[in-house]
Amino acid sequence: MKRCSTVDLRRLEIINLCDGARLGYATDFEFDKEDARILAIVICGSHGIFGLGREDDLVIPWGCIECIGEDTILVKLTPAEFSCCICTPQKRKKHR
Repeated sequence: MKRCSTVDLRRLEIINLCDGARLGYATDFEFDKEDARILAIVICGSHGIFGLGREDDLVIPWGCIECIGEDTILVKLTPAEFSCCICTPQKRKKHR
């Protein structure tokens, strides 16, 4: 078993296998406090200027990760799954 830290995971670009899209880099993680495991990786949307043009966050469930390689994290998100992963920052704060 090869171990890595969340710092290591943040350095890896996330690619969607379904369409080859470059999704970005993990900026946050959701953990289960009771089981001490990662539930999802979060790609924060851009902030825009003065809050205008802000993009929503993308919350990718850990089960959608296909492979963690040396340079990338490969995820498999169909268009339907992708739309379910989009989350506004306010919605994420309420969820916690």
